[in-house]
Amino acid sequence: MIFTNIAIVLLAVASELNYTTASQLRTLKGNKKEKSTKGTKSPKKSSKSEKATKCDGGFPIKKPPSGINTCAGKDLGLPDIDCYVNAMSGPVFNNTYIIGKSEQSGVNVTKGYNGDFNAISVPLTNPFWVEGMCAVNVHFHLGTEHLSAGEYDENGNGPTGEAHSRILAENVQSGYKCHHYDADDSKFTKTYEWKHCKDVHVGETYEVHWPHSNAGACGTLNQFQVPFADGVFCNYIDLDSLKAGVQAQVFTIVNDEDYYYPDLMHGMIVDGDKGKDKAIYTGSTTGEKRSNEVCSQVSGITWQVDRKCHMISASTFDKMCADMMSQRDDMSTALHPHGARELVDDALAADNHAQP
Repeated sequence: MIFTNIAIVLLAVASELNYTTASQLRTLKGNKKEKSTKGTKSPKKSSKSEKATKCDGGFPIKKPPSGINTCAGKDLGLPDIDCYVNAMSGPVFNNTYIIGKSEQSGVNVTKGYNGDFNAISVPLTNPFWVEGMCAVNVHFHLGTEHLSAGEYDENGNGPTGEAHSRILAENVQSGYKCHHYDADDSKFTKTYEWKHCKDVHVGETYEVHWPHSNAGACGTLNQFQVPFADGVFCNYIDLDSLKAGVQAQVFTIVNDEDYYYPDLMHGMIVDGDKGKDKAIYTGSTTGEKRSNEVCSQVSGITWQVDRKCHMISASTFDKMCADMMSQRDDMSTALHPHGARELVDDALAADNHAQP
């Protein structure tokens, strides 16, 4: 009984000591915290631009499970042709040449413009998804391949100087520029730390293309393809059933998160004035390898081109590049800007421009 009473007393003392010690520790911690916070300001709320820096480590890239790429090698491999050939007989153009087989892109898309080429194809004026088409690729060009007077044309501007010229992608032909650039506004000049896109620069103009097809592997892991013709012709049966087209939209890149859009992978942005005023016509595939002498045989495809130039955040482009790298097919060659084709002659531009 004595031992029991002693044990109870010892437990009570230990409990009191523990409580006292814990209280003292809490008091010491409180004093320490109070001292450390004295004279310091409460943390500011993150601004939009500060929130954006949380992406500085890059956007996540995770490949889907490996599997058979059912679209690989489906490109028809049609070679380029001469735009004009020496006239031996038959109808002639300019008394010297006959025109090649098909209308070309990119062209003047200023409202009211029409080319001189008598096109047989009829452009699709509905949104491509209505026609059962999906995007099968995304890529972009340095400068624009189309021309829209007052929006992106020969009077546009952008970063200049020898230093800037050195950092542009080597041996890439540049197209027209937008009119947004202002060297006195930091959003056009502040450096962005690119994690995924290559040779892309704040302040520059880029034309983004989304080739679409109703023969693509729509809704599957093989939907996006490089080269894009693999996607266009993935489930190709014949020309009568094929619907193919390209969406095009022009941007000046700014380092400002107010211009962020989460998805530049799947098609043209349709929001407010974006994707609203479009030129619609039939044309061809593009790229700087084609010109007014060398033409593409892949033609008669619908182009839907946004006539306006829009500002877009650098992070939007970088996320697009991260999304490219998350596809089953290897899209690494689409991470940098492609060269721009020279503006197509009126004689090679379709006369079927829709005026919605």
